[in-house]
Amino acid sequence: MLEIIYQDDHLVAINKPHGLLVHPSPIARDADEFAMQLLRDQLDQYVYPAHRLDRKTSGVLLFSLDETTHKHTQALFAERSIGKTYLAIIRGHAEPKGTIDYALKREDGKVQEAITHYTCLDQCELDVPFGKHATSRYSLVEVKPETGRMHQIRKHMAHIFHPIIGDRPHGCNKQNRLFKEKWSMTSMMLHASSLEFDHPITDERVFIEADCQGEFTRMMRMMNFDFMDHKILFHE
Repeated sequence: MLEIIYQDDHLVAINKPHGLLVHPSPIARDADEFAMQLLRDQLDQYVYPAHRLDRKTSGVLLFSLDETTHKHTQALFAERSIGKTYLAIIRGHAEPKGTIDYALKREDGKVQEAITHYTCLDQCELDVPFGKHATSRYSLVEVKPETGRMHQIRKHMAHIFHPIIGDRPHGCNKQNRLFKEKWSMTSMMLHASSLEFDHPITDERVFIEADCQGEFTRMMRMMNFDFMDHKILFHE
């Protein structure tokens, strides 16, 4: 069963697992399970996905329970009125804070404004040789996308030479191979940790938080990130 982390008369949110598609897609014909269908069957009612997460991304995924709420919730996302926070494990030691203002091109060739803010929460240096370096460096970052373009966070972190571990095709293939061979880890280290917004029907402030999941937790502990200082929640 899907983990429901928020529910009222109008909205429901789950902690989407890594590898689960939100809904059927022609670019992922190998999938036979989808969050929308699983949640519909679990609740025994139709649900409307308010936004999307990449298949490889875990975390908060919001659905509306009726058409009216769906219309208003989509408007909140379109107006950038919903605060989105992600956690990512990236290659290298990132700057303490930064803003990536780098336009991204859609599949149809249209160029769109794209802005991402990030804060480095912790860093580590593992005694694992990599390439010409005697050690391997990584950072835990909190990411807040201002816009919502396809693969925005993944593309932006790669743009500043701090690709997300486990990301394909935007990440570092050599790093991904290292994690697979040394730690048997193939998940992408990107987690949608929270959403914050004014409820589209009741106007009450809503904050929804999703615990980090198994592989993300395992990598955090392996890297000795001080997650308790950052109030990051974990599943065993």
